[in-house]
Amino acid sequence: MNHLQHEKSPYLLQHAENPVDWYPWGARAFEKAKREDKPVFLSVGYSTCHWCHVMAHESFEDGRVAEFLNAHFVSIKVDREERPDVDAVYMDFCQAMTGSGGWPLTILMTPEQRPFFAGTYLPKESRGGMIGLLDLLHTVAGEWAHNRPALLAAGDRVVQALDSRREPGPGEPSARLLRQAVSLFGRSYDAHWGGFGGAPKFPVPHNLLFLLRYAERERDESCRRMAEHTLEHMAAGGLFDHVGGGFSRYSTDRKWLVPHFEKMLYDNALLAQAYLEAYEQTKRPLFRTVAERTLDYVLRELTAPEGAFYCGQDADSDGVEGKYYVFTPQEVREVLGEADGARFCRAFDVTERGNFEGKSIPNRIASSAWEADPSLYELCERLYLYRKHRTRLHLDDKILTSWNALMLSTLAKAHHVLHDERYLEAAWKAQVFLEQRLSQPDGRLYVRWRDGEAAHAGQLSDYAFYALALLDLYEETFSVSFLYRAAALADWMRRLFWHEDKGGFFLYASDAEQLIHRPKEVYDGALPSGNSAAALLLGRLARLTGEEKWRGLAERQLRFVAGQIADYPAGYSVSLLAMLEALYPSEELVCVTADPSLPDDVREKLQNQPLFRPAVLVKTPRNAEELACVAPFTKAYPIPPSGTRFYLCRGGACAAPVDDWEGLRWKK
Repeated sequence: MNHLQHEKSPYLLQHAENPVDWYPWGARAFEKAKREDKPVFLSVGYSTCHWCHVMAHESFEDGRVAEFLNAHFVSIKVDREERPDVDAVYMDFCQAMTGSGGWPLTILMTPEQRPFFAGTYLPKESRGGMIGLLDLLHTVAGEWAHNRPALLAAGDRVVQALDSRREPGPGEPSARLLRQAVSLFGRSYDAHWGGFGGAPKFPVPHNLLFLLRYAERERDESCRRMAEHTLEHMAAGGLFDHVGGGFSRYSTDRKWLVPHFEKMLYDNALLAQAYLEAYEQTKRPLFRTVAERTLDYVLRELTAPEGAFYCGQDADSDGVEGKYYVFTPQEVREVLGEADGARFCRAFDVTERGNFEGKSIPNRIASSAWEADPSLYELCERLYLYRKHRTRLHLDDKILTSWNALMLSTLAKAHHVLHDERYLEAAWKAQVFLEQRLSQPDGRLYVRWRDGEAAHAGQLSDYAFYALALLDLYEETFSVSFLYRAAALADWMRRLFWHEDKGGFFLYASDAEQLIHRPKEVYDGALPSGNSAAALLLGRLARLTGEEKWRGLAERQLRFVAGQIADYPAGYSVSLLAMLEALYPSEELVCVTADPSLPDDVREKLQNQPLFRPAVLVKTPRNAEELACVAPFTKAYPIPPSGTRFYLCRGGACAAPVDDWEGLRWKK
């Protein structure tokens, strides 16, 4: 019996019956390693990770591996989604030592947490030039006993190099960096299949959001086409679940046909945003349909009864990757009948030969006008209901603050673009959950909730993503409580993570557990970095509140990220989004009304503004005092005797107030 039995993480619980004597990350494990003078075997993964399952079945369920680990090592399991700080620090070491990374992450370290070996998936036995886990463990145990200084030397050199890395100085936000990023995207763009680079292909929706917004600002049609073409092909391929909605993690091939089948909340939140913005710019039904079917997937399959959102679904069912998603023509005909079954198979490329291990992943790659026939989705719905009962997917039912915040932002934007009240109601419910279950009494945040327990001190992305989501909710509802809470979270973010000497925000808080080093993450990988999100947040908060403290901090943060991204700006799309908002003339609109709440006609006009609308504040007799606490400049705006008065400012200069909407002179 190992020590994971009482953990809450689904990933750790998957390993609770292993013969390996696993410990969760914590003092108890490291004290045992010190007391027994043993190295630590650290394995980091997550519950929907296919290769984590493979390594578990091959090695961690194997008695011979377990016996050797238990005799010569102290073994620790970490869920990367619960402890992103531990994952980030040791992934940084892995990439520095090996030039690559991924999960499962395998680290060998001293009881003092100093790593000396890093790798990812290891087979049980050595093969094809890849060292096997058993051979590695035997070698390390021998070296630990007889040649420890040499064993530790290489790891020490890597750790010292990480500690001594020279941080770039501040840079200057500029249109040149934006143009350079667009040029880099253009060079790696796949003009045939969309996306960037070769296989495997990741959607990276924040890259597409940047291209869409840059195209809108600059009227750059080639830039817009890169984004739209990529969105078209991702939606046509097997990356998109045509039967049940939502997107898988990434594609293993260039044309988006064969995905790695796990589905994650954050991918679907960010991809839905990209399709929403593409729909708003183009009004193409395809983009609306994909956004709606992605959101509906999340609301149907990743939503807890209390309203918050689960992490994701596994790639495997019954131990087989992709089994849940693939079909044969006979199976389709049995469910839909001969005529509808044949029609579905023709439309979605389900053939006797198949396109994945003898079966077919439904796709529309060969159908250039596949958005034109919405009746096909009735067939998809019937097949979906059958598929649900054919086999099951493992659900990772953790609720993470940062990922839920991304979904909150998307739902607020979906309500704005699609005018569907379901999305705003879902956002309200999830936000209440975050406040009641993942917020501490003093306003600080936790990382995750599961099975009645909140755990782990919130990290930079929790604060930055959630505060951004609250601003999105404010601009959709004009409830000052959202603006107030966003400012309070930004204040906590500054106090806990800000580096006063050099700028930028650290990954984990100053009073949290201190690991072997304290990184500042800026690169926008599968998820936006906390520093990129913080730059976006601070700029928006400064525009909405007019507060000098936020304006000054926003400028320092933008200079920090500008220095960090100068060598390869295409890797930092969310920082570029923050730069876009800072460099282009902004508009701010204050609506002051004599009514107790915003009149319906004005609310309707504001909700019909594009996503690139100005920052809007609404002052009423009911909220004037609370609004003045968070945006003090609004004290000077008198409430009119009747009706609504509009104050429009642009680039630091304000026009004369007007008493009717039509009198507003928006920028062209």
